[in-house]
Amino acid sequence: MLNKKFFIAIIIFSVVILFSALFTVHQTQQALILQFGDPIRVIKEPGLKIKLPLIQNAIFYDTRVLDFDAKVEEVILSDQKRLLVDAFIRYKILDPLKFYQTVGNENGFKARVTGLLSGGLRRVLGSNPLEVVLSQDRRSLMQKIQDSINVEADDFGVILIDVRIKRADLPKANSEAIFARMRAEREKEARQFRAEGAEASQRIRSRADRDKTVILAEAQKKSQILRGEGDGDAITIYANTFNKDKDFFAFYRSMEAYKKAFQEGDEDPTLILSPDSEFFRFFNKQDGK
Repeated sequence: MLNKKFFIAIIIFSVVILFSALFTVHQTQQALILQFGDPIRVIKEPGLKIKLPLIQNAIFYDTRVLDFDAKVEEVILSDQKRLLVDAFIRYKILDPLKFYQTVGNENGFKARVTGLLSGGLRRVLGSNPLEVVLSQDRRSLMQKIQDSINVEADDFGVILIDVRIKRADLPKANSEAIFARMRAEREKEARQFRAEGAEASQRIRSRADRDKTVILAEAQKKSQILRGEGDGDAITIYANTFNKDKDFFAFYRSMEAYKKAFQEGDEDPTLILSPDSEFFRFFNKQDGK
């Protein structure tokens, strides 16, 4: 009975030892085998692996691209403006052994790379003015930061895939001062545009008034000339007509005078004239003689 229990205990112990010796490396992982805390080998191929039980243990690192969102940094630019920069890093672990020996784990790497990123931001962005940092040149600036950090990150067994600025803001006090200055500049430009517009408007109005005066004067001059020519033509026509038949013309003029003197609508037209007046000559005889 005692031998049976001992045999079962040995079997259970063997199973436990066997399971502790086996481990699986996922396709998105790489493993570092430690023996009494010392790294002895690196496993990058996925699959079922084996290690010495109780003596060795495995540490796993991700083979995918990892993200690290850094803290907001306040950077003083070359034009003495302060800028709050929120940046992030995308990196990949290439050498698990070097990574373990230098930083230990991801938290250790983040602590180390935070200082590198802060120094890179201050060094590169601090040598440029605000308009450059906020322009299209920012891509080249971030590339410079990435290259400078990559030189030191290589000692950690890591490569930086990308370094980007998520957001860059001015401190509240600086923003208000800049907005106030921008508003003042825009108002100054607006006043200048209004003054230039008023001057141009007055110039156009004066030119229009002058042109109007000239046009009216020329029109009046032309109308006087045409009126004089018309009056002259009318006098010529009347004279020619009178010379053709003086008696008919005298008769026609008298009929026009009668018509105007006795217009319809007058209730009591009264004329006091001498009977032998020249005005009534056609009342006595048709020929007016």
